Formats: sequence, structure tokens, C-alpha cells
Amino acid sequence: MNAGETQREPWIVGVSGASGTPYAAAVLRALLAAGEAVDLVVSRASRLTLLDETGISFRDAHWQDDLREWLTRGADGKPGTFDVDLGGVRHWSAGDLAAGPSSGSYPAKGMLIVPASTACVAGVALGLSKDLLQRTASVTLKERRTLVVAVREAPLNGQTLRHLVALDDAGATVVPASPAFYAGATHIQDLVDFVAGRVLDAAGVEHGLYRRWRGELGGGAVD
Repeated sequence: MNAGETQREPWIVGVSGASGTPYAAAVLRALLAAGEAVDLVVSRASRLTLLDETGISFRDAHWQDDLREWLTRGADGKPGTFDVDLGGVRHWSAGDLAAGPSSGSYPAKGMLIVPASTACVAGVALGLSKDLLQRTASVTLKERRTLVVAVREAPLNGQTLRHLVALDDAGATVVPASPAFYAGATHIQDLVDFVAGRVLDAAGVEHGLYRRWRGELGGGAVD
């Protein structure tokens, strides 16, 4: 880095195989809109989910084209809903355990796992580091950086609940992918954006994804 240059310090976004790829898309769009740099890790399992939920094949060799197609779609699958600038994104293959985010010396603000499958939760809680996503989460915890885990599963069994408690004890913030309705949602995108907004709230990233509670009943009602 040359003198006078600002060191890039990204948020690392990990996408696991749970259903809920629109949540990840909303988080990524909001981070970029906030001017944040993003490092993206898309797990092997999540690529199958993305293909099933959107019809998009996420390929390492064509990640920019595939990511743009994904992020410009709305939660209802309609293409061309959003405009995105991917200039702040860097992609790392999930199988690359020598990637930058695998080391604690790699500069990063923290990590957001959205959505987080129960398998991913277990791997991170147990420190398995079977792929770059889990390894990066382990690094994030050991470096005492922000880790937000947006778990998406129902119902939750005792084993997963214990894993979530372990993550909380380790310093992570667990955000269930549970939309609320007080913000006056009228579209599926509103419900998705609420969850994405709560993930970003936990990370301390400013956004305007949902209407906040102001202490007035009916404040989110739609005429």
C-alpha cells in the first residue's frame, strides 16, 4: 500500500446452503449502497440453493456476471429490479483455504453469515473449518471481530440450540431470519429487507431497509 492510501477493510459475507438467498442479496446490496467493501464467500451447498431458488448458476470463473444477475433481482425473482455496482466486491472460492480471509492478519471489519444453515452453525460452533466460510468465521471469532449469524431453519432442535448458545458465548450475534410486520410490509421484498436490516443493525452498518419502531401503535399500518 502506498503512502496516503486507505487500507481496504471489508465486511466478509458468507452465504451457506440454507434457504434464503434473497436475504443474502439484500445484505450485499445494502453494504455496497453504504459504501462498504465486501469480500464474498459462497459455499458449495449455497450454489445449489441459489440455483433452486433463482435459476442462477454461481460459477467462480464468471462470478461477477452471476452475482450481478443475482443482486439485480428482487425477492420475487423479477430481473432488473435493482441497480448494483460491484466495484467494492472481492470474491473468494469456498475451497480456497489459503485465501486472504483465512488468516487473522487479513484486515476485515467482521463477518456476516446470511443465511446460516444448521450445518454451518454446527461447523462454526465446533471449529471444524471444513471450507473457507467456516475457517473465516473461526478467524473472526479468534480475532474478536464482529460475527453475525443469520440462522434460517425451523424448528430448531436441541443440538442446534446448543450450538447457537456456544456461538453467543464465543461473541457472535445470532439473528434468526424472522421477519416482523410492524414496519408495514406490503411485499415480499419488505419482509426480506427487514431481516437484512436486522443483520446490518447487529453489525453497526447504517441502512434504510425498514421502518423503525417509534413507539406509536399503528405507525406501520398501510392505508
